[in-house]
Amino acid sequence: MKILIICSKAFYKHIAPIKEKLEEMGHIVELPNSYYEPDAEKKSWDLGKKEHAEFKARMFRMSEERIATMDAVLTLNFDKNGKKNYIGGATFIEIYEAFIKNKKIYLYNDIPEGMLYDEISGFSPKVINGDLSLVK
Repeated sequence: MKILIICSKAFYKHIAPIKEKLEEMGHIVELPNSYYEPDAEKKSWDLGKKEHAEFKARMFRMSEERIATMDAVLTLNFDKNGKKNYIGGATFIEIYEAFIKNKKIYLYNDIPEGMLYDEISGFSPKVINGDLSLVK
C-alpha cells in the first residue's frame, strides 16, 4: 500500500522509525510536504503575510495532488503543548482531503477531544493506537 504520513512539524522526530517499520511490512511510504525543509514555513513568514499565505496555498495544493496518488494517510497525532493527540489545522485539511478521495485514514492515537472531534469521527478513521500491524 502507498501511504502518506501526515502530521504537525513537531512530530517529525517520530517519523523515521515509523517509516522504517511500514517499509519492512512492504508499504511504500511518502513523507510530509516540508519534511526535508522543516523551516520552510518560518522562512515564508519572514518574507511577509502575503508570501506566507502563498506558501500555505502551495502546500494545500501539493497535499491534494499527493493524496490523490496514495492508498492511505497515516496521521501521527501525539501530545503537543498540553493537547492530547494533537491534530492541527493543516493536518485536519489533509485528513479531509483523504476522506473526500475515499482513501484509508489511519490515526496513530485516539481522536483528540475538542471542537473537531465530531468532524474527525465523521471521517471514520481507523485508530491504531501505535500498532502499525493494523495498517493494511
